[in-house]
Amino acid sequence: MKTVGVMMVAVLALSACGGGDRNKRNYGGATISRAASVSFASGPISQACLKAGRKAANRRLCGCIQGVANRDLSSSDQRKAVPFFADPHKAQVTRQSDNPSNEAFWKRYKAFAARAEQTCKGL
Repeated sequence: MKTVGVMMVAVLALSACGGGDRNKRNYGGATISRAASVSFASGPISQACLKAGRKAANRRLCGCIQGVANRDLSSSDQRKAVPFFADPHKAQVTRQSDNPSNEAFWKRYKAFAARAEQTCKGL
């Protein structure tokens, strides 16, 4: 049960709200304006984010998350992560897998989720 809670936090962190400087964000060690971090970001993660139906989801937030995904995840990793937005249980299954490929993916995904939460909160 604890692992389900941890997984839900990781997935829901992607639609985090509140906190931080409203005009600047730390992105990979460099402070940049929000507009610069989200103005170009569209792709499978942003589409899944918008379609997931979470209250906090909006184009800016989902675009920001996509921007982080573009930086941190390969296109293959992004495709693998898309179903997590609609079904967090799929993320839990992946996380608990003994498959070495899934374990390596999960480490990358976990780092992505943490960076997305840090970068995109408050959008």
